[in-house]
Amino acid sequence: MPLPRIGVVIVTMGTRPRELDALIASVGAQDVPATRIVLVGNATPLTDVSADVTKIPLEENLGCPGGRNVGLRALLDAGDVDVIVELDDDGLLITDDVFRKVRQLYAADPALGIVSFRVADELGETQRRHVPRLRAGDPMRRGPVTAFLGGGHALSAPMLAEIGTWPGHFFFCHEETDLAWRALDAGWKILYEPDLVLQHPRTSPARHAVYHRFTARNRVWLARRRLPLPLVPVYLGVWILLHLARTRSVSGLSAWGAGLLEGVRTPCGGRRPMRWRTVWHMTRLGRPPVI
Repeated sequence: MPLPRIGVVIVTMGTRPRELDALIASVGAQDVPATRIVLVGNATPLTDVSADVTKIPLEENLGCPGGRNVGLRALLDAGDVDVIVELDDDGLLITDDVFRKVRQLYAADPALGIVSFRVADELGETQRRHVPRLRAGDPMRRGPVTAFLGGGHALSAPMLAEIGTWPGHFFFCHEETDLAWRALDAGWKILYEPDLVLQHPRTSPARHAVYHRFTARNRVWLARRRLPLPLVPVYLGVWILLHLARTRSVSGLSAWGAGLLEGVRTPCGGRRPMRWRTVWHMTRLGRPPVI
């Protein structure tokens, strides 16, 4: 059986040219070359990018999941890749064996749908929020999980053909959870592999002006789209309490409250709740879909 072919998608707004150049160079330095690299410009023409990649400039900013969908569709339509690696434009691959390891993982397990990389800062430290499990004390513990990191991950092309791509209308926040829950419900595995490292500056998601609004709106959409009805109020109740306990900004709480109302009042993009056996599977993995 031939080894999986690797494609790469990077989405940029053109605001980090030096970081983007370094990332593309690190992709090109891999000892297993990518079959195709697609660079999507969210409302940026990409005229300053000299790298030999497939460039798709967009006139409109489609958000992170919308931009990724453009890149995914280009690769899936070409039909010459089996695994797609997606990377944040301010990330960096610090070793040259990442694609080789990704290829080996997918070759060994046809049911592997998603591989989550470990995100580490310049000092090699991984923030707690970047470990996709509840017991996040040891970021070096690999294994099956129920979530993955949007900044650096790999996706199975056959999985995407079955379950679909990102929920583009989310724009920002929780699109990874929607995709992860769909993958698990279809029987695909998600693996956290800390040996696959994406170096990324230490940041907070709250740096984005839309963070509080979209995190609330999209959580409501996520629950409406993917959870069995009895779990919807439990999931939202847990996250409302957590957010109220964590947030100290009055303006942030105001935007968050507006996002909650928006999530209730606006279309969520269609409802297809996960099966109860998926709920049980996630619970056995240590993270039931209410936490």
